[in-house]
Amino acid sequence: MQEHLKFYIDGEWVDPIEPKTLDVINPATEEAIGRISLGSPADVDRAVKAAKAAFATYSRTTKEERMALLGKVMGAYQERLGDLAETISAEMGAPMWLAKAAQAPSGLAHLGTTLAVLKDYDFEETRGSTKLIKEPAGVCGFITPWNWPANQIMCKVAPALAAGCTIVLKPSEMTPLSAIIITEIMDKAGVPKGVFNLVNGDGPGVGSAISEHPDIDMVSFTGSTRAGVLVAKAAADSVKRVTQELGGKSANIVLEDADLEKAVGSGVQNCFSNSGQSCNAPTRMFVHESQHAKALEIAKKAAEAVKPGDPASGEMVMGPVSSKVQYDKIQGLIQKGIDEGATLVTGGLGKPEGLETGYYVKPTVFGGVKNDMTIAREEIFGPVLSILPYSSEEEAIELANDTEYGLSGYVQSGDTAHAVAVASQLRTGNVHINGAGPDFTAPFGGYKKSGNGREWGGEGFEEFLEIKAVLGAA
Repeated sequence: MQEHLKFYIDGEWVDPIEPKTLDVINPATEEAIGRISLGSPADVDRAVKAAKAAFATYSRTTKEERMALLGKVMGAYQERLGDLAETISAEMGAPMWLAKAAQAPSGLAHLGTTLAVLKDYDFEETRGSTKLIKEPAGVCGFITPWNWPANQIMCKVAPALAAGCTIVLKPSEMTPLSAIIITEIMDKAGVPKGVFNLVNGDGPGVGSAISEHPDIDMVSFTGSTRAGVLVAKAAADSVKRVTQELGGKSANIVLEDADLEKAVGSGVQNCFSNSGQSCNAPTRMFVHESQHAKALEIAKKAAEAVKPGDPASGEMVMGPVSSKVQYDKIQGLIQKGIDEGATLVTGGLGKPEGLETGYYVKPTVFGGVKNDMTIAREEIFGPVLSILPYSSEEEAIELANDTEYGLSGYVQSGDTAHAVAVASQLRTGNVHINGAGPDFTAPFGGYKKSGNGREWGGEGFEEFLEIKAVLGAA
């Protein structure tokens, strides 16, 4: 079992001020694979002091110096890709094929995208006699989740470093081991003392202290909407900048002119990817009422082709969900779907046959779902798909928008222009047309209770800049 009981503050591994430990559990085996320390407000204060002191010099570095640093981080990250994939798989249950193909490399992709943005970015412009200068936002507090740990750390850390900001990171206490590796990467790359700091801990002990600390200029949070509200409230007294990427209940509209077999089959796969633990997962599938019965047949076949299994096996399996708490929540929502009258097409309660150990959930599809049912309203964060019939395109759009969330959306059509016309009416930060995958250069973020601000690409980079107008300078 790995023990990582120190925090990384001011360029050194240091002991916590108040010793308190937590075991890291492998969700596939239900056994402890590591132990970390849980930090306190005093540890956060020590990290913030280091970041504030470092900001005085790091904020004055040149674009070329920061580009060189990002290049070194990329090199060090590349060397640890294998370690990251194995660690992410062990601590949150991602199957190795997914950990190697997406979970670990996503952080490298954000570094590359950020480096390209920085290379072409102009921090100054002249408007009449006024010079506009874009400067680093300051000391940044990052609170990151467990479902895509490397992705969510690096899509914040990379642009912050590029902008000239300094960092205090609190990763999820469920996936701290990958964050330890990322910290070792930063250290090896020669990130200056105090520029990057790591304090492990939970929300009450560390997350709240970061959110409310008067010397943190910006908080970037990814997680549940409930926790995001608490972060915003804690940050309000110090009037700091807050950006949030929160929950989702994304609609996948299958238009009548779509290839039904392809659209429904790929929709099931996308929903169940990462065991359904993605905030932008297409968990509400809308199909025309005339195609509903056929869609259920296709979805049943596709779902039953998804095989839960040991994430370490190297096979194309779906891993467990991240924890017992998550498993129990999903089971409760599946029961809600049954109780409220949705048609259980496949899957359901309990663990898959032969997988009594581990937090495995049966790939589950509900049909005949109404948009006011609990399974259509709440973010389940597991491999559970709701299929809802619609009578007209207008109704599909109305139902898709009838949610408190607005992170992502999906539209399937045989005519791209038709799909884009529907996409333009969806109140979401992203819309994927006909199975389009992620674009690391495009902004990622949501409307409504899915958050505010944007990550990824140029727009994500600019979240870490302040604008100063110098009048009469030109």
